[in-house]
Amino acid sequence: MRLNECKKKSFLYAFLLFFITWQVISICINNDILPSPLKIIKFIFNNNLSKVILLHISHSFTRILVGVLITLVIGIPIGILMGYYKKIDLVLSPILYLTYPIPKISLLPIIMLIFGLGEISKIIMIVFIIMFPVIVNIRDSVKSIPEEVYYPMYSLGASDKKIIYEIVFPYVLPVMLTSIRIGIGTSISILFFTETFGTEYGMGYYIMDCWMRVSYIEMYSAILILSFIGLMFFIFIDVLEGFLCPWKENA
Repeated sequence: MRLNECKKKSFLYAFLLFFITWQVISICINNDILPSPLKIIKFIFNNNLSKVILLHISHSFTRILVGVLITLVIGIPIGILMGYYKKIDLVLSPILYLTYPIPKISLLPIIMLIFGLGEISKIIMIVFIIMFPVIVNIRDSVKSIPEEVYYPMYSLGASDKKIIYEIVFPYVLPVMLTSIRIGIGTSISILFFTETFGTEYGMGYYIMDCWMRVSYIEMYSAILILSFIGLMFFIFIDVLEGFLCPWKENA
């Protein structure tokens, strides 16, 4: 409970510091290119998140969610298998090391040529970018499990499937959740870029459209809402971590 109270206070202090700093800079600049946060918040509430913004939010939210879920379904098993089985790691690690350094955003034109300009290309781009860190983090976490931890299960004749389920999966669960956090933050950044190509819906498109229309208050409102979406994802992961990894709360 104390930890939850501390988190609430830290969020409150962070919000206050952020908005006070924004307000001070806005006053110093005294230009329409940086409206005060009070004007932005007033605009958001006065418009009650209009149907237009909600439509853009729903498209961006769906792309992020689907991209992260696909990454987890593919990345978690691959990371665990690479960390647990040395032969699989020997085969896949060279491929991983060869493709990891490639700037994934440079593949966007190729992906759009193959899959078109619709939803699939944007989701695939998210998956490509966050897949590699997830696999590497989980693989390294599995490799860090001390060998003696497995001895009791070995002596009982447990199968690899049972060992992975009973020992490996709980051990790497916090790393998985951390990877999800990193993936969500990265996917939001990438989504903004991909939504400026071949689409009419999404927060990235909406922000750029506001910028081209010189509607700065709308633009900053959209940026703030996009940040809030990311915050909601992070809070959800924190709650999930508290439920799935209660030992961390007591650490």
